[in-house]
Amino acid sequence: MILVVGDIIVDEFVWGDVSRISPEAPVPVVLVERIDRRLGGSANVVRNLHAIDTSSAMFGMVGDDEPGRWVLQRLGELDSDAAGVQVKKNDRPTGIKTRIIARHQQVVRYDREWLHAAQPDTHAALKQGILDKVAKADAVILSDYGKGVLTPEFMARLMPHLSGKIVAVDPKPEHTEAYRGATVITPNLTEAAAMAGLEAINEDAHVERIARQLQSLLDLRYVLITRSEKGMTLFDGQTCHHIPTAARDVFDVTGAGDTVIAVFTTCLARGDDALAAARHANRAAGVVVGKVGTATATWKEIKNC
Repeated sequence: MILVVGDIIVDEFVWGDVSRISPEAPVPVVLVERIDRRLGGSANVVRNLHAIDTSSAMFGMVGDDEPGRWVLQRLGELDSDAAGVQVKKNDRPTGIKTRIIARHQQVVRYDREWLHAAQPDTHAALKQGILDKVAKADAVILSDYGKGVLTPEFMARLMPHLSGKIVAVDPKPEHTEAYRGATVITPNLTEAAAMAGLEAINEDAHVERIARQLQSLLDLRYVLITRSEKGMTLFDGQTCHHIPTAARDVFDVTGAGDTVIAVFTTCLARGDDALAAARHANRAAGVVVGKVGTATATWKEIKNC
């Protein structure tokens, strides 16, 4: 089982078609055909774990509202233990990102979210829930979307209790110091460069410099940097491995980082070496960017990519 800790978001997709421009303003008019929802943010990591047959437990918070109840129901349908999801009754509605998509192209996105840090009692409950389950967990994924769950103060209290476990972090640059001592971080190039205080130049030698600096700065075992059309770079503490992209067609990169960390961590937890894990994660990313919307990849799809 893998514990997933972080910011839960509902990804809402409004699908439709565009046939005219509004007479009121120079904007497209989308004729809505259907609306659907998917687990987003850190909960998308759970979706990806489920797709590769890995059990999970989710820790985060939702509002005491209809979207929050939907999140809990959906987690149950994915057989994820949702006992660690805190339901906030007054101060914090469930975060929602709404994407309007016409002819497979995203027209606009609008967010309803609350960025202030979780209250001390919420953090205390999250920490206790994690401690109750961590002994039996194979790994912990910390999915930081910067929405108030994985604050530096909370991380400082939590990280000492995760010693000896595989701890994988999908980071936010503003919280860089809080990830010290993790097993691996999985930033994209822009995030990695910001964390290292360097330019985001997508060239092998420069990315290697970024990876080595982050590994040293944060006392990490591995650094895995995603590089868009240039694939990934893995630094294993000794050698940098540059892995070409496996994507054939790119329609939507939404949630690809969640796929990468889910597959990489699962592979480490089952005993794969880091390079093999990175190659599996790279192929999985190649699968999901070929789909529209927040997507997942199965082992069969990963093998065939």
